[in-house]
Amino acid sequence: MANNEQDEEISQTSQQHSSTDDVVSPHPKNDTPLQRKTSPFLIICRCFSIITAISAILCIAVNVLAAVLSFKNGSDIFDGIFRIYAVVIAVVVVVAETEWSAFFKFCKVLEYWAGRGMLQIFVAVMTRAFPDYSGQRKDLVVVQNVASYMLLSCGAVYLVSGILCIGCLKRKLEQRNITRDQAAKDLEEMERKKQELEALLIENTV
Repeated sequence: MANNEQDEEISQTSQQHSSTDDVVSPHPKNDTPLQRKTSPFLIICRCFSIITAISAILCIAVNVLAAVLSFKNGSDIFDGIFRIYAVVIAVVVVVAETEWSAFFKFCKVLEYWAGRGMLQIFVAVMTRAFPDYSGQRKDLVVVQNVASYMLLSCGAVYLVSGILCIGCLKRKLEQRNITRDQAAKDLEEMERKKQELEALLIENTV
C-alpha cells in the first residue's frame, strides 16, 4: 500500500511539472523565421531597370556637355536649346525607372512599358540628333553614339515587352509579393503579442 501511494505521488508531481513546463515556456514551438522569396523574373526586371537608368544618365551627361559647348562657342544656340529639352526628358526617364508611385499618379502612361519604351526611344533619337560633322568633338560624338544606342536598345525591349503584356505580369507579381510581405508582418506581430501574453501569464502564475 505504501509503495502504491508513493507511486501515485510521484506520477502526480511529474504531471504537475510537465504542465508547468508547458505554461512556462514563453517561446513558440516554431521559431524559424519566415523566408521571403523573390521571383527571379522580378530580379531580372530590376537589373534591366538599373541598366536603363544608367543609359539615361549617360544621355543626360552627354547632352549637358553638348549644350554647354554649344552656348560657350556660340556655334549653334538652337542645338543647345535642343539639348536642354533632351536633358529634361531624360530626367523623366530616370525618375520613371525608380518606380515612384507618386510620380506615376501624374504620368500614368509611363507606368506601362510601351509608353516608357517610346519615351526612351525618343530621348535616344534626340541624343543622337545633330552630330558634330566638323570632326572637332570626336570623343563627344563617340559617347553620344554609345549612350543613344544603349537607351535605344532598352526602349525597344520595353516597347516589345509592353506589347506582349509582360509589364502587366510584373505588376501582378509585385502586388502578390506586397500581399505576402504584409501577411508575414501580420504573422510576426501576432507571434510577438503571443509571447508578451505568455510572459504576463507566467508573471501572474508566479
